Amino acid sequence: MAPKPSLVTEEGPFMSHRLVVVGAGYAGLSAAKRLARRLHRHDVTVTLINASVRFVERVRLHQLAAGQRLATLSLRQQLSGTPVELVVGQVTAIDTTARTVWIGDEPRVIGYDTLVYAVGSQARLDDVPGAAVHAHAVAGPEQAMRLRNRVAEIASGGTVAVVGAGLTGLETASELAESHPELRVRLFTRADDLGSGLAPRGRTHLRRALDRLGVSIHPQTVVTTVREDGFDTRDGRTFAADAVVWTTGFRAPDLAREAGFATDQRGRMLVDTTLRSISHPEVYAVGDAAAGVAVSGVPSRMSCQTALPMGRGVADVVAARLTGREPGPVRIGYVFTNISLGRRDGVVQFTHADDRPRRFVLTGRVAAAFKEAVVRGTVRAGRHAEPGNGELG
Repeated sequence: MAPKPSLVTEEGPFMSHRLVVVGAGYAGLSAAKRLARRLHRHDVTVTLINASVRFVERVRLHQLAAGQRLATLSLRQQLSGTPVELVVGQVTAIDTTARTVWIGDEPRVIGYDTLVYAVGSQARLDDVPGAAVHAHAVAGPEQAMRLRNRVAEIASGGTVAVVGAGLTGLETASELAESHPELRVRLFTRADDLGSGLAPRGRTHLRRALDRLGVSIHPQTVVTTVREDGFDTRDGRTFAADAVVWTTGFRAPDLAREAGFATDQRGRMLVDTTLRSISHPEVYAVGDAAAGVAVSGVPSRMSCQTALPMGRGVADVVAARLTGREPGPVRIGYVFTNISLGRRDGVVQFTHADDRPRRFVLTGRVAAAFKEAVVRGTVRAGRHAEPGNGELG
């Protein structure tokens, strides 16, 4: 049998290149699988580190919060048939000098030659006093389950206040209102109106759908303090709520900043057009944890639609460089924006590559079916839901 071909570095050939991917979300999982496929003929080990053995469909967490059951997807089944090694544990530190990743409180240390940083994002609960203590979020399954349990405790006629009317806020408010018609769902936003990224037809449908679901809308509301029983606003108003849901945006974990990488104000690793760290050339970043540049020239937004092409693109970049070729830039563009408004309604806004809305919009059941098809097709591991008790919720 012929030996595996050696890879190439500036110092010359080497063997057993250690390629480590931290985070198995949409970007990290797609990167690890594509790297293994692209470099299977070379002497490379691909290790994927993730805090859980489960793959989390973040785009469905608002459904979990509203009381629906979600299939639990196994990362081991997703990786079946690939040479990717899955290591389950929480990454607590990265030593850029030793090129090691530390896992757990009594750390297991894994070395790397090339690192792909794909740790995702978390809710921005530290922007307003009281939010971290009293508000609920839907950025992770534990948070979604906590909100679900709280909503189940609220008596009929109680109030759920959703603060933030981006995609997460719109979907969470809609899902809660549809699943719990006995509750009052109120949506608060600091903006003048909803759906700023939608064409006029999409904005009109969004308003009508929220009205049909009984969601009251409160624009130009800036929350200054969150309390156990509600919140206060900049203009002196006080709103009571049995549960406050915080959906004002996301930020990356502190891991990259604490390790000394160049990051932006949201904790995202600063990268060049090939998704390579501008401060550490042996490290790449993808997904919500990376401040990539979209085709419009502005930083890429945090979304599954951004994460997937980043994951595929970084695999192609790393494979090219390790085999002696210089890659081109990774193109981060957009095609559409999906908004689910409960299980039977939605808006699909088709966009230009720079995320500007086109005139073409899908609404209603057709939009809901379109989004469901996209979500199901996004992760092929959806075919490998575990039997028995393999469900969330």
